Amino acid sequence: MLISLCEIFTVGAFPLDADTRKGFTAVHIAAIVATIWILFLNSLVGFQLLDDGTPVSLGLLLGSAAALFIGTGYIALDTGFGWTGYWNDSLPGRGNGQNRHIALYVLYQLLPLVCLFFFFVLESVLVLRVLGERKPMLYLVAAMLLFALGQIFDYVVSTHICQNVNGNINGAMFETLFTLLSVVMIWVFWVSCAPYFSHISRTAGANEV
Repeated sequence: MLISLCEIFTVGAFPLDADTRKGFTAVHIAAIVATIWILFLNSLVGFQLLDDGTPVSLGLLLGSAAALFIGTGYIALDTGFGWTGYWNDSLPGRGNGQNRHIALYVLYQLLPLVCLFFFFVLESVLVLRVLGERKPMLYLVAAMLLFALGQIFDYVVSTHICQNVNGNINGAMFETLFTLLSVVMIWVFWVSCAPYFSHISRTAGANEV
């Protein structure tokens, strides 16, 4: 919800002054990083490295996500408002002069990509090897394809759309749509896995008795 709200003011044409847009952009970037990190950690839950729902597991999940949110948000805000001047060399007209921000690039582009890759791999192992099922993989693959399609619209097709409609719309609209559909498919994937986990839990309980 927070990401969707911020997208209205960052990638949309909503009229805002520059400082307000910088604030929403920082929150938007931080929320994306934290959310994908939580998604990755959720892929570890099924392997029971820690008991699910315990104070320790919830503390590690929420604490690490909060650290990423605050850290990424601070870097983005400090870059936009120049509070310390530490990141000024990444701005146009200074340093490399091309908005090449290494820290934000790693946090906003590389880290989410790595997390999504391992999420897909770990969930695939969980479904195919642990649960011994194939049907949930259809939803997981569909989610990954929809997400990839959204990124293609955002990074590749967007320029061509803008040129043909005089900048009235761009690929961000389609990227948001396909990302939303991808999230829906992840939810369907988890719902489809629930009966198999329940069956395994009942079987394990019966064996203990």
